Amino acid sequence: MRRLMSLFNVVSAALLAAAFLALQAVQKPPEAPTPPQLQLAERTAVKVKVYFTDAQVQALKPETRTLQVTQTNARVVAQAALNVWAQGPFDRALLGVVPAKTAAPKVYLRGQHFFVDLPASYENLRYGSSGERMLACTITRTLLEERGQDVTFLLAGQNVDSLGHIDLREPFTRQDCADQ
Repeated sequence: MRRLMSLFNVVSAALLAAAFLALQAVQKPPEAPTPPQLQLAERTAVKVKVYFTDAQVQALKPETRTLQVTQTNARVVAQAALNVWAQGPFDRALLGVVPAKTAAPKVYLRGQHFFVDLPASYENLRYGSSGERMLACTITRTLLEERGQDVTFLLAGQNVDSLGHIDLREPFTRQDCADQ
């Protein structure tokens, strides 16, 4: 009769027990992670002038808005101002320059120079030269009200020569839109 506790049987039993424990460890569901704690950023109220156009699309008219921002640096305030600009004016005597629910342009800042990336949909607005100039000037005056030297326009992230009729190769300054 053979021995029950032979070396082969003991090693085989140990390997079987290790395989069973490994199988149990692999099939065990992972512990649920603890959700991160939400940290609400304190919002600061900032007053800005946002420019729109009159009913005849002849003159720029400012509307003072109070924006709630988490940071008061120039780029964040400028982006918040253009988000409000894209939503349109509160005053019914003024007109928004872009149709309702149109995406706001993205704003970037390098030193004293603003870069405004217009969405590709702005190319299809078909405003004509005076409408395109009003679009560029309302953005320029809104951004350069408090700080900045000039505004360079991009279309869908690319430098373009024009938006259709107006020349966008050179940056717009306050003086370019002073006659509006």
